[in-house]
Amino acid sequence: MKESTRQLKYAKLIQKDLSDIFQRDKMGVLAGAFITIADVKMTPDLSIATVYLSMLMVKDKEALLDKINEHKNEIRRDLGNKIGKQVRIVPDLRFFIDEVEESASKIDNLIDSLDIPPADEEE
Repeated sequence: MKESTRQLKYAKLIQKDLSDIFQRDKMGVLAGAFITIADVKMTPDLSIATVYLSMLMVKDKEALLDKINEHKNEIRRDLGNKIGKQVRIVPDLRFFIDEVEESASKIDNLIDSLDIPPADEEE
């Protein structure tokens, strides 16, 4: 189902402000890891934000995701302080690891490893 304009605007606002929260990392949750907010998807009623995190240079992504989920309430509070005057409700946050970059890297490596003979020039 296609997202409405309202959902898209809300998602962009949350993506921007969450990026700022993660960049500042006042709680020390990220332990110096480089995390970007790859995408945010909103439910039609704007009550739940599904946040996809891209984690670069992180050895144990699942452990870091668990740590972020443990501090989800503090992150949501910080988000509420940033967007509270612009929105009616601060959505519940659900964090997931974004696998797109890793999949693209694997596909690139697979394509590079293919042994394709050159085409005959006679045809």
